[in-house]
Amino acid sequence: MSDVQKVLLVTGGSRGIGAAVCRLGAKAGYRVVVNYASNQTAANALVGEIKAGGGNAFAVKGDVGSEADILAIFEAVDRTYGRLDAFVNNAGIVDAKARVDEMSAARLERMMRINVVGSILCAREAVKRMSTRHGGKGGAIVNISSAAAVLGAPDNYVDYAASKGAIDTFTVGLAREVAAEGVRVNAVRPGIIDTDIHASGGQPDRVALIQDTLPMKRAGTADEVASAVLYLLSDAASYTTGAILNVSGGR
Repeated sequence: MSDVQKVLLVTGGSRGIGAAVCRLGAKAGYRVVVNYASNQTAANALVGEIKAGGGNAFAVKGDVGSEADILAIFEAVDRTYGRLDAFVNNAGIVDAKARVDEMSAARLERMMRINVVGSILCAREAVKRMSTRHGGKGGAIVNISSAAAVLGAPDNYVDYAASKGAIDTFTVGLAREVAAEGVRVNAVRPGIIDTDIHASGGQPDRVALIQDTLPMKRAGTADEVASAVLYLLSDAASYTTGAILNVSGGR
């Protein structure tokens, strides 16, 4: 790490995989920006935890489903730290279990607005700050995809799977677009991870119900995903871009 501490921004950083990335990022020496949409208590607790461990962090509210909020998040990073070196596109939603023939246009619009459009707009803002074309010093982006992108999630949430398929394609395209500008873009595809995202999709006991059907007979942990994310952000992955790393226990 250079004399000036690098800065890591994580969207959806107050819980689950995002929070694990924030914790591990702080331990790796990053100054951490914890974005959250609504759970200020959790975000502030995480910032307090990082500071108590000797790290540097702050929380910023913003919904990635809103372009105005996205701009405000990145402007807060500019004001507070004046640089951005690493960005994790983690914020996203699932919806209630449903077949496609039961899905409303409103559900689909919300899914794509947050998971796809929001992620692309966030990456746009990260590139504007990192790319040598824009006067930046380079950086790394990691998009959070899902094993659902290749499995399709039939009878659960095909719309979510489709949104993550879009993220996979976006990762490859953006990586090639900015490869000569000092910016690396990769993705991680988690499988079944034991976080509260399942509860937010109306299936709080999903992990317990299906873990015996998984190749490793267990769910993954948020920390296991975060370790892969931090690797892709690090100089150890300096020649890796456009890669999509499965952290899915063989699923």
